[in-house]
Amino acid sequence: MTALLPPSGSQSSFVEAIEWINGLLLGSLATGLCILAISFVGYLMLFGQITIRHGMRVVLGCFILFGAPLIAAGLSGAWQSASSLPSEPLVYIPTETREPLPPANYDPYAGASLRRD
Repeated sequence: MTALLPPSGSQSSFVEAIEWINGLLLGSLATGLCILAISFVGYLMLFGQITIRHGMRVVLGCFILFGAPLIAAGLSGAWQSASSLPSEPLVYIPTETREPLPPANYDPYAGASLRRD
């Protein structure tokens, strides 16, 4: 007998489809396409076929594509922590002082300009 609903531990097909698209967009296929795009655009910029401005757009787009999860996590973390910032800044006050370091006696270039007879 087959069940009409998936088991409680499995994910829905919509979530699986989103994860598949995410894996496709950020996986090895996308990495290869970005490498090819950047190398092709670099080749075109080398021979003056496109401007540097248009070439940098492609490079920036690839960085944004692969950095999107990190950018989103950073923005959401900054948004959540903005309300929890302390009212007074934290100041580091050293409790003990260090003793002064001994002078360095070794100089590899000290005798380089001296004449040896």
